[in-house]
Amino acid sequence: MAADPARTQLRVGRLVKAHGLKGALKLELYTDDPDGRFVPGATFTLQVPEASPWHGKSVTVREFRWMNSHPVLFLEDVNDRDAAESLVKAILWVDQDGDATVEDDAWFDHQLVGLDVVRDGERVGRIARVDHLPAQDLLIVQRDGDDTEILVPFVKAIVPEVDVAAGRVIVTPPAGLFEDLPAEEADDASGAASHRDGDDAPSED
Repeated sequence: MAADPARTQLRVGRLVKAHGLKGALKLELYTDDPDGRFVPGATFTLQVPEASPWHGKSVTVREFRWMNSHPVLFLEDVNDRDAAESLVKAILWVDQDGDATVEDDAWFDHQLVGLDVVRDGERVGRIARVDHLPAQDLLIVQRDGDDTEILVPFVKAIVPEVDVAAGRVIVTPPAGLFEDLPAEEADDASGAASHRDGDDAPSED
């Protein structure tokens, strides 16, 4: 059956590490309700590289539990450590619930990689990859000119617009993120401090 092109999917977790010998996987959560989301029988679409044997497949939850405050997932047909290792770094996506609020800021990594990064109407680089950290996602941007990698927090304040159709993201980074601050600014600050020190010296009068 063909997938519904209008369906919306949400990213809910990433499999980060095999745990034990029975196929368990430690889970990085992207949902506020893991106990409600990862119930036995729940099915998730996998985001994995095309070379992965899991490409184009989905997985079904067998069991979800907390171990030493870490979320751990058991999946059907993943019964040993080798099978679990083959799923490490996979991202889990789920169809949007019909009555849930639609997330406007969820994209597959492959939709973002390669997009132009535009600041003040000028291209400053391109997205090389996306890193998923516990606190937030980072866009890894190759800066034009020298291919330096810039780590851009993927938050609304810094990345206010993602336009996949136009092939670009708009960024409003803080000063110094994409370029070094002028050295004279630091020198001026140091000089000003020296003058203030002199001004504070006691007078002989």
